[in-house]
Amino acid sequence: MGDASMTTDLGRVLVTGGSGFVGANLVTTLLDRGHEVRSFDRAPSPLPAHPRLQTVEGDITDPEVVAHAVAGIDTVIHTAAIIDLMGGASVTEEYRRRSFAVNVEGTKNLVHAAQKAGTQRFVYTASNSVVMGGQRIAGGDETLPYTERFSDLYTETKVVAEKFVLAANGDGGMLTCSIRPSGIWGRGDQTMFRKVFESVLAGHVKVLVGSKNVKLDNSYVHNLIHGFILAAQHLAPGGTAPGQAYFINDGEPINMFEFSRPVVEACGQPWPRFRVPGRLVWFAMRVWQVMHFRFGLPKPLLEPLAVERLYLDNYFSIAKAERDLGYRPLFTTEQALQQCLPYYVELFDRMKAASGEPLAHAAAPSPPEGAAPPSTMIRSAET
Repeated sequence: MGDASMTTDLGRVLVTGGSGFVGANLVTTLLDRGHEVRSFDRAPSPLPAHPRLQTVEGDITDPEVVAHAVAGIDTVIHTAAIIDLMGGASVTEEYRRRSFAVNVEGTKNLVHAAQKAGTQRFVYTASNSVVMGGQRIAGGDETLPYTERFSDLYTETKVVAEKFVLAANGDGGMLTCSIRPSGIWGRGDQTMFRKVFESVLAGHVKVLVGSKNVKLDNSYVHNLIHGFILAAQHLAPGGTAPGQAYFINDGEPINMFEFSRPVVEACGQPWPRFRVPGRLVWFAMRVWQVMHFRFGLPKPLLEPLAVERLYLDNYFSIAKAERDLGYRPLFTTEQALQQCLPYYVELFDRMKAASGEPLAHAAAPSPPEGAAPPSTMIRSAET
């Protein structure tokens, strides 16, 4: 368990990406806990005005804007990123430059400006993909080396930026750590289940891929936020968190199809019964991707990276976060699903209506918490 004597108050908190799914939920939680919060994003905040909330709109690649955003801030929680799942031959120089400008140079701007401003704590949002690299991982921990096999720009930028943030620990009196979420889900999610629903509506979900014993883990947004806050509190001199990375997830590895099933069925959609071998699908999608790049065929139905998550175990232990931070998930997957089903059913119905299909049922609308344009969200389904 984290040593309570080695924790600190967060003071004034800056949340980058504060208009996105994770950021807006984090801002709301911090306000509920009585903190002074500044939200920084290039998109307007979706949250109502609040006496303890300031908002700064601007670009993280602009050092002047960033210096303004961190002025007078004690703790930075950095969630902003560009989600580029491009990989291999699909990466144009322009995409590469943009991803590195925001995810790497933007992070460096933020670290340097925060050090100059006298900020004491900096929590970075990485991803479990920084160690994945296509191998089977069951209960992996933070001793795993960084992957050198990059299937997408997002992972590549997250590895570079996390290394930079952790190496900066202690410089200029600022303590740093990194959080590695798994697939992030919950009210306001515009990535994980949107991709599932797109596949369902396009009629692509006809079979189940891989064995039902293959598991991955996910990070319910309020479990992740709990992890962020604990990590920041443990960024104290002599505390456990400085210079460390932590996997933060729901602690319940589950098969992706079994996880999606209650949501898809709640949307009134049939669930496939037939299974096909994952390696076969991976090989087919890999060949299809090559044909796409070489001969201009349409894009494959699934990215090879996404298929890997369906047929390879891919889950991580939260033991280090339990020991160092006292982290335990606040919600079980079942409890979180009960809270989120109305939101997801409404999202599905909106997508179905937009696609011109008749609705299977009427769902009671539920206002999304911190739903926002996915402009500077952290990645979800493929995290």
